[in-house]
Amino acid sequence: MLHDFFKYQAQTSPHPLAMEVSHAKGSYIYDSHGKAHLDFVAGVSACGLGHCHPRVVKAIQEQAEKYMHVMVYGEYIQEPAVAYAKLLAKHLPDPLESTYLVNSGTEAMEGAIKLARRYTGRTQILAAKKAYHGNTMGSLSLMGYEERKSVFRPLIPDVGFIQFNAEEDLVRITEKTAAVVLETIQGGAGFILPKNDYLQKVRQRCSEVGALLILDEIQPGFGRTGKLFSFEHFNCVPDILVIGKGMASGMPVGAFVSSNKIMQSLQDSPKLGHITTFGGNPVIAAACLATLEELTESQLIADTLKKEKLFRKLLKHPKITEIRGKGLMLAIMVNSPELANELVLKCAQRGLILFWLLFEPTAVRISPPLTLSEEEIMAGCAIILEVLDTSQL
Repeated sequence: MLHDFFKYQAQTSPHPLAMEVSHAKGSYIYDSHGKAHLDFVAGVSACGLGHCHPRVVKAIQEQAEKYMHVMVYGEYIQEPAVAYAKLLAKHLPDPLESTYLVNSGTEAMEGAIKLARRYTGRTQILAAKKAYHGNTMGSLSLMGYEERKSVFRPLIPDVGFIQFNAEEDLVRITEKTAAVVLETIQGGAGFILPKNDYLQKVRQRCSEVGALLILDEIQPGFGRTGKLFSFEHFNCVPDILVIGKGMASGMPVGAFVSSNKIMQSLQDSPKLGHITTFGGNPVIAAACLATLEELTESQLIADTLKKEKLFRKLLKHPKITEIRGKGLMLAIMVNSPELANELVLKCAQRGLILFWLLFEPTAVRISPPLTLSEEEIMAGCAIILEVLDTSQL
């Protein structure tokens, strides 16, 4: 299997971890040798309800027996997608009421960019330095790291950058700006939270000049930060909300959400302003619906902040300089990239899954399932401290 993996499956990095997966359940992934690996990553924030949550599995199985793909998005009335969009609107503030379902977070960002340009009639998009919104060409254009995108140029034009949390940059948002695109919490940059009412000030500036505010909640959304969406912590409602990852408990999905007024601009002039074959797939939508029902009917979201406190209480060590983030979107900061690498790799040998962040080499990701128990938190943190204790770095 290892040989076939490298020969037949395209790779994204020179040195993938290459664990051969047998099965996964709850907070654990089991390899082909039967070894259990405690998962502190959750598929990079995607498996919020853990692996193979019974409610989600049941919804997928029941829907697959009724019908799967039947028509391109938006033509037929398919109950799982309608029910999901309705329930999502119930839990979102006005005017976020209309959902366009797609296949991934980066595709959702593509749709949001198109929607903003179409609705405003403007072309300029402003994003944040050190941002990450996906890897398709439009999303890549918003990435704040030139070394990651230079080889793929030319990208989409009229994209500029501001510094996250820098209020002095807000004057760059003008009547020429179609949209400002921000991660509510910067992910790849090191789990950076907005400070000093920054998002409120961006919201106000956008409203003053007629620009739309697009918030990327792909990673912090769906309960990970102690609210259903992290913008709820910061008293700031976007014009367009971009979501993905934790929507469907590990199934591939994304969406962008806006008001009916704004969303209607994709319907005409031209017709089919945005289109997808598999977006709104009924099996995926059923998983989305089961996930959202479980999150909103249980105590999982509220318990996230309690679990954050436990992580912060346990992870005290001279080699940990800081713990960034909120809820179960946390980053252990250490004093060197070498130590971060050692922590990830040696924890993996001991049966604990950690991971890196895209752009911050001294950070180690902790984004476990929201269903993680206190006992599992204590067990995983003990492994982290053991590795740090024995490290020579």
